[in-house]
Amino acid sequence: MNDSRGTMNAGTVTGAASGESSAANARLVERFYTAFGRRDVDAMLGCYHPQVVFSDPVFGTLAAADAAAMWRMLNGRARDLRVEFRDVKANEHHGRAHWEAWYTFAATGRAVHNRIDDEFHFADGLIVRHIDRFSLWRWSAMALGAKGALLGWVPSVRGAIRAQAAKGLAAFRAGRA
Repeated sequence: MNDSRGTMNAGTVTGAASGESSAANARLVERFYTAFGRRDVDAMLGCYHPQVVFSDPVFGTLAAADAAAMWRMLNGRARDLRVEFRDVKANEHHGRAHWEAWYTFAATGRAVHNRIDDEFHFADGLIVRHIDRFSLWRWSAMALGAKGALLGWVPSVRGAIRAQAAKGLAAFRAGRA
């Protein structure tokens, strides 16, 4: 699944330099996911710009230090994580990919198979913006069971999921300080 490479049609991007930049950015995204699959957080973070901003439906928007802590926390807690990626496409400014993760959600012991579509923005040869998109309702059904399936779409439940994630990240950061 990790062998798909491509270039997005940027319309105005022309020339060898932009083609090299597009290929380099696609390789950067592949390096990120390959490191993720090995749970090599330092290599993952090496793909990020110092001013990176990450966002997803669970953690919301995280600046660089919080994004780094999130990846350390998630990778550190994962016991049976498997990551696969495909459809990596990039031009000199933007990229995208699809990835999937299989793991046991530690809080409930339930199996999760999350399907994520990512968007990337690049600066200085690194990822400066990383956006994970997935169905929080689908995720909550797998991770939380019947309660998540029945109520995962309710704003207050979504808020509780996000609050719990923020609390867990804050506790992780406090423990590492």
